[in-house]
Amino acid sequence: MSHELPDPQATEPDVTVGLERVGVTGVEKLVKIGRPTGRPLVLMAEFEVYVDLPRKRKGLDMSRNMEVIDETLEDAVSEPVYRVEEMCGEVAERLLKKHEYTTKAMVKMEAEYMIRDETPATERSAQGRVDFIASATANEGKETREEIGARVDGMTVCPCSQGMMEERAREKLEDLSVEPDSVNEFLAEVPQAGHSQRGHATLTVTAPGDPEVDFRDLVEIARDAMSARIYNMAKRPDEDHMTYQAHVNARFVEDCVRSMAEQVVDTCDAVDDNAIITMKQENEESIHQHDAHAERIATMADLRGEVNGQ
Repeated sequence: MSHELPDPQATEPDVTVGLERVGVTGVEKLVKIGRPTGRPLVLMAEFEVYVDLPRKRKGLDMSRNMEVIDETLEDAVSEPVYRVEEMCGEVAERLLKKHEYTTKAMVKMEAEYMIRDETPATERSAQGRVDFIASATANEGKETREEIGARVDGMTVCPCSQGMMEERAREKLEDLSVEPDSVNEFLAEVPQAGHSQRGHATLTVTAPGDPEVDFRDLVEIARDAMSARIYNMAKRPDEDHMTYQAHVNARFVEDCVRSMAEQVVDTCDAVDDNAIITMKQENEESIHQHDAHAERIATMADLRGEVNGQ
């Protein structure tokens, strides 16, 4: 004789406090990105999937929910997608419909994405890795918000330590009786040493519906926000180019975020004023045990106003 098993997740918890995010992380799926011509790109993507939980419900019923999540993701990634953030939005909306007790569903996706590159001096073909970021949040009665973005690596040089080394060089050149004009010319042409850092820039755009921005443009903006781009394949002339470029373009962590803001305003004309722009920079310090961090989250309208001096 069969009988229905108890469902403790549906009971009232001892502490009636609602939870904003309950779900699963580390769900891996292959995602195929369609292209106008040729075969689709295939990414090994990792998903996080959450829904909110009301205060009167003890749990999410994780095993049953994982089945729903897996089926929903499988349906979404079974065919090539052209906008990954839209796919995340469709998954979030389906999950919202399948959980009658929730009012919000969120889907996050990250994947390693290989880009074709060219070394700066020897012009050799190379490949580089960036992180593809996409997410979506579906709220009951509201338009789904979609996010697309990138996380990239680069190099920065500290202007403060460089300034101290420049002053040391100036004093030595003056001691050697080098003419002031020659000292200035030399220091302008040969940037002095400064401690370098591995930088990590993150740039995302979030908007209701289509964020109206190309992932590849975000990659370019984030890479150019730091002192210099870095490359996996580099011969000595390339290393010389990167080192010189980084030192002639020394930047604080704050400068990197402001550079992203300026470039977004200059190049992303189609992005709506109400879109949310998230810019983060993390620099791994080489002469300290701590790291440097700066970020800004703002509407596109606010960034346009500030960058244009309004």
